Amino acid sequence: MSSDEIKQETRVRQSPSVQSLMDLARRSVPDLRRNAETIEPMPAGRRGALVARARRTLDWTRLPGLRPRDEERPQPRLMVRLIRGYGLFVLLPTVLVGIYVFAIATPQYIAESQFAVRGNVEPMESVTLGVYQEMIQKHNSQDSFILRDYIKSRQLVEAVDAKLGLEKMFSQDGIDFWARYDASQPVEKLVRHWRRHVLPQIDVVSGVIRLTVRAFSPEDAVEISKQVIAHAETLINAISRRAQQDLLAQSQIEVDKATERLKRARIALQQFRNRWGIIDPLQSAQATVTTIELLRKDKIKAESDLRVLRDSKLDERTRGIQVLVATVAAIDGQMKDLQNRLTTDGLVSDASHNLTQALLEYEGLMIEQVIAEKISASMNMILDRARIAAAKQQIYLATFVEPLLPTYSAYPAPFYAVGVALFLFTMIWSALSLIRAAVADNRL
Repeated sequence: MSSDEIKQETRVRQSPSVQSLMDLARRSVPDLRRNAETIEPMPAGRRGALVARARRTLDWTRLPGLRPRDEERPQPRLMVRLIRGYGLFVLLPTVLVGIYVFAIATPQYIAESQFAVRGNVEPMESVTLGVYQEMIQKHNSQDSFILRDYIKSRQLVEAVDAKLGLEKMFSQDGIDFWARYDASQPVEKLVRHWRRHVLPQIDVVSGVIRLTVRAFSPEDAVEISKQVIAHAETLINAISRRAQQDLLAQSQIEVDKATERLKRARIALQQFRNRWGIIDPLQSAQATVTTIELLRKDKIKAESDLRVLRDSKLDERTRGIQVLVATVAAIDGQMKDLQNRLTTDGLVSDASHNLTQALLEYEGLMIEQVIAEKISASMNMILDRARIAAAKQQIYLATFVEPLLPTYSAYPAPFYAVGVALFLFTMIWSALSLIRAAVADNRL
């Protein structure tokens, strides 16, 4: 096969889209060649200006919000500003704090004590404690939180102030200006000052109350701690006595009610016996039934004897037959009277009041009396138990760490205070510097 035939076969196999693209290229190439021949060359002088303009346009410092390179300040000047700002806003306040805590601040002494509320206490319930509920409810009670709030209350502050003179303790001449209390201020200010110096804390798991008292002399710290513990114990004893008195009073009320009910039941039973004229209707009914049975047996025997005499062909007017007839009639009359006494005639003239009605009323009265007796016995037993429980002290304050005389001042802790001040001032200065830099560089 010749080359022309191969080219012709190849041309035939091309798709229409490829063929259209090739035709478009053949038409476009002469136009591009003609346009390229007509472009004028760039002068040598303008080439450098165009390159410089492109570099300024594409420079990253020309982005919005950023300062151009020609406006940037020298680096040494920025460092001077940073050092000056850090010294002015961080080092200077820290030095002032150091001067105060090292040279001016009055030493303060801390007395610690620990105590807990013991006895028959009710645990507080909480749905958020989970698996620790059973362990916490053995030690934790509402009385501990009552005691903590009482230590912070105005009532205790006034009681301790009346005993020790808190205003004089906190406003002595040797105390520095920052920690001194102004005696001319109202009592609410004294309570606020007290809460800064007396801190009760509760361990939720064990229920132990840790009392920390901070004063300007070791003796004052110990005295304040002892007074707080004494008043706390008085409060706990008052709560215990109030619970005991409430228990005894409520038990006595229930006993009085039960006694009054038993008394009414017995009076009602007495009135029933006086009205009916019998002591025990049940025993009377049983005796009546027994008598009726005996009369029935006698009647059967008399009727048997009468039948024997009549079968022997004796005259009806004979004495034996007349006696038996009279005996049977008498027995029938007695049985009818006894039956009427049980169900119809009764013990009085009113036919509606029979022995059956008396039995019904009597059983109701006896049931009421038995119930009243059992309730009265139960209430008396509860009262006895309440008296035994009241004889014991239900809850009490157990102080197992007594306040001891401190030997050195644990406050204001100058090195710790200076370190904390330096850290805080540094963080504040850093945050303000970053905010200022962001505002200064935000040139949208």
